[in-house]
Order: sequence, then C-alpha cells, then structure tokens
Amino acid sequence: MHIAKFLLVSAAALTAQVQAQSLSTSGTLVVVPAFAEVRHANDQVVAMLAIEEQDKDKTVAASRVNKKMKQGIEIVKKEDPQASLKTQGYYSYPVYADEHPGAAAAKTRVALSWRIGQTLQVKTTNLDGLPRTVAAAQQVLTLNSLQFGLTPATVKKLDDQRLAATYQNLTERIDSIARAMGRKASDAVLDTVDFEGSGAYAQDALAGAPMMRGAMLMKGAAAAVEEPSFEAGETALQMRLVGKVKFK
Repeated sequence: MHIAKFLLVSAAALTAQVQAQSLSTSGTLVVVPAFAEVRHANDQVVAMLAIEEQDKDKTVAASRVNKKMKQGIEIVKKEDPQASLKTQGYYSYPVYADEHPGAAAAKTRVALSWRIGQTLQVKTTNLDGLPRTVAAAQQVLTLNSLQFGLTPATVKKLDDQRLAATYQNLTERIDSIARAMGRKASDAVLDTVDFEGSGAYAQDALAGAPMMRGAMLMKGAAAAVEEPSFEAGETALQMRLVGKVKFK
C-alpha cells in the first residue's frame, strides 16, 4: 500500500517537472533583484559637547558660557590634536516665572533669568583616546551625544566591495532561476543592470544606515571625571540592484 502511494506521488512530481520543462521559455524576459551587505567596524566618531548657564544677569551667564567653551576647546585640542572642531548652536533666551492658574496675567512679563548655551562638535578617528578626551572635556562641558560611523575613505573602500558582492548575488540568482526553468545559465543574456534600483520594480534604491550610539550625561563638577566607556560598534552598508535577463 505504501509502495503504491509512493509511486503515485513520484509519478505526479515527475509529470509536473516534465510539464514545467515543456513550457517554452525562449525569449522570456526575467527581472531579477539582487542584494548584498558589507560590514565594517566604525572608525570615526562625532561627539557633541555643550555648555549651558543660567543667571539673572544676561552678561554674567554669557561670560560664563564663553569662558567655559573656550576652556573646553583648549582641553579637546590638547587631548586630541587631530580632531576636527566646530562650534555651533549658540542660543540665549529669557526664563519667566510660572503663571499660576487663576492668577491675573501681568501686563508686562519680566524675565527672572537668562539661559545661554553653546555646542561644540568634535569629529575624530582617535577612538582609543576618546574616553580620555571626553573625561577631560567633561570637567567644564557636558556630553550630549555620540555618533559612531565610517570615514569617507572607508566608505569608498566598502563601496567597491558591496558593488562586487551585489553583482555576485545577481549572477547566483540568475543561475538558480535558469535551473528552475530547466535552462542553462549560458542561455541567459543579461540585458540591463540597474545599480540604482530605481525602476518601478525596486522602490528601495540604496540603503546604508550607520549604527548610531548616543549618550545623554549630566553635567559634572569641575573635579576630575572618571573616563566613560564606549563601544564603537560597526556599520552595515547595503545595496540593491535589479537586472533584466532574457533567455535565448
């Protein structure tokens, strides 16, 4: 009984295979998507350091911010001479008293104090010295965020690798499709290769999202700060392409 059932199933499978192979695939145009991903350890970091002061006297608050930012820049330059520095985001705004519910609104709002701050962007490839540099800077500044990524040179090197890997994936998939159609890979003629993946058949063009790590740390005292711990992680760069293949 089991033998008869096995023979019946085998015969059905063989029939389906013969029918598939009997379908004419001459001149068939096949759209083949391909994908590849390459990874690399992050070799660059962008740190955002900041200072904020508040005082009822606007000039006093501004002076403290300016002084501490200058000190912070000098510290970072001393600890990491190769780092690229950029000051940005200078702001100042008044701080008003909270208005209690039901209280009559004052005709003229009076500022109780002024809040003033500035941000320093530090870009460096010295990841080994990053904890020391940040700890030194935290004596006067705060660390608002860290973003690990890849240098332009590394991205260019990886771009060559992911192009090759994606094209290799395309050829492998064409070979698999040819076998499934009962054809030889040599029967397939590559008509078009879209490395942008910009056709209607591929909405996602090129993707590569670097891993981002961030840390919000409270402002420390002027005393020595213990070195923080960081893990740079890695970045995955992806590529999609679409190929059009025509069978002879």
